[in-house]
Amino acid sequence: MARSTKASNAVQRLKDRSNGTAYSMVSMADGRFFLTRSNGTNTPDVLHEPLEIDAFVAYVNSLEKQAPKKVSKLDLAFEQKLQNSKK
Repeated sequence: MARSTKASNAVQRLKDRSNGTAYSMVSMADGRFFLTRSNGTNTPDVLHEPLEIDAFVAYVNSLEKQAPKKVSKLDLAFEQKLQNSKK
């Protein structure tokens, strides 16, 4: 189950980044996955050939611009302190 959770989480992040585009993940019996996108008809667009889990997640993550990572003031101060100590 962890494999499909990893893939479905990647698709959910893609949906969040793409402002609600109707993406969907299809899991095949042999453990591979492929991504579809709704086009307003009864048959969705298949975006690529079936991929293994790691390749699928990498493909999904590459589709839309990634959300910037949240960094706290403490994280920034720590990074600055590390950089200063290296000098």
